[in-house]
Amino acid sequence: METQTKKATTLKLTDLKSMPIRTFWITSIAFFICFFAWFGIVPFMPDVVKDLGLTPDQKWNSIILAVTGTVFARLLIGKLCDKYGPRLCYTYLLVLGAIPVILLGFVQTPTQFLICRLFIGFIGASFVITQFHTSIMFAPNIVGTANATSAGWGNLGGGANRLGMPLIAAAVVSFGVADEIAWRYSMVIAGVIAMLMGVVYYFFTQDTPEGNFAQLKKEGRMPTIKKDEEGFLSVLKDYRVWILFVVYGASFGIELTVYGTMDDYLQNTFGISRSMAGNLVLSFALMNIFARTLGGFFGDRFGRLKGLRGRVLFLTMILAVEGVMLTIFSTTTSIAFGMIFLILFSLSVQMAEGATFSVVPFINKKAIGSISGIVGAGGNVGAFMAAMFLKSKSSVAETAALATNSNLGEEAMKAAQAAAASGAVSSGYFVIGGFVAVTALVTLAIKFSTADEKAVKEELKVELAYAADK
Repeated sequence: METQTKKATTLKLTDLKSMPIRTFWITSIAFFICFFAWFGIVPFMPDVVKDLGLTPDQKWNSIILAVTGTVFARLLIGKLCDKYGPRLCYTYLLVLGAIPVILLGFVQTPTQFLICRLFIGFIGASFVITQFHTSIMFAPNIVGTANATSAGWGNLGGGANRLGMPLIAAAVVSFGVADEIAWRYSMVIAGVIAMLMGVVYYFFTQDTPEGNFAQLKKEGRMPTIKKDEEGFLSVLKDYRVWILFVVYGASFGIELTVYGTMDDYLQNTFGISRSMAGNLVLSFALMNIFARTLGGFFGDRFGRLKGLRGRVLFLTMILAVEGVMLTIFSTTTSIAFGMIFLILFSLSVQMAEGATFSVVPFINKKAIGSISGIVGAGGNVGAFMAAMFLKSKSSVAETAALATNSNLGEEAMKAAQAAAASGAVSSGYFVIGGFVAVTALVTLAIKFSTADEKAVKEELKVELAYAADK
């Protein structure tokens, strides 16, 4: 069987002789490993705090630094993908990004820990390369599904580390390493795995179905923008890019924030145990296995029915559902009803993420990487802003509650603090849900020209004809 050299029109996962399908698997696994390493230290934070003597401020700062590093890396990596291709960008990101992961196992001071956390955040840019690579490997009829599935499966790395890293630590301890320093060995192992994945990426993928960027440029088969700065400037001037920037902040950014605060909220509001709350939040994260894919699938389906406008309409609808579900959840006082709306929120927010990147590849075909980078960074900016909003509301409410009940005993103070935190976060979720709903309406402003619609139809016609000939 001859190796496929054009874009894939189906997501046939067993066809490993197909370069697009092989790339899909490798880029999804690379993304998973990057997120696994990025959040790998999270399960070990109690050990890190004890080992390095971190203050509460230093602990929070490490989280903020990791997110900050990702924002800048995502903005940069998209532009680099447009210029050098995803294969080289991912190879360098994996190999160089593995270095701070490994070094984290050797830190001796809080400052060293914070510096490593900042640079580890750069591997969060892996999302942009994955979306770019699948965008140029798959035809318009299936690109949304491919993007959403690779992103969803890769995102699992951020939840799987809750189970995987402790297992690695347990294996390390079985070889005689002390429990309290097992986290160091675990991070080194995670870093080595990421570095090896970089080697795999280099040798087993290529930039496009037709070949690598360098080869295509040399043969004159790849259109280039003479003035790269002007090309990037046109991306920055495109209002649709910034709407999608906000949209991804209102979907992925809100998902990160809600799941980051949900453990405590479930305990404070419904009185469940920490272990049960943690398991519930993990189960919602695992919905990425299928929920993002659904968003991309329906984006593609609406695209076939209504063209590019159809993709935007589906994004509007699912984003509105996300906002309504979070708003309703914030008002529930019953654990049973709360779980129903939390499940619906989890499903809709992940579908909205998938639907966003069923639109991104059609904004500007010559700058998919730059646009993916900007939109991807929007997710981290949204997470940062939402987290700061909830933290400020909760801090004020908890401080007031403690001051009011300071003479009632420790148990009463803890109960008052928990109630105050619950109320503050609840009202915060309500406001955020409203913001998401408003953002949904704003997406209707995303327009495509008749020429854009025609170009997509022509591209799909060519790809389907090629697939039929095969």
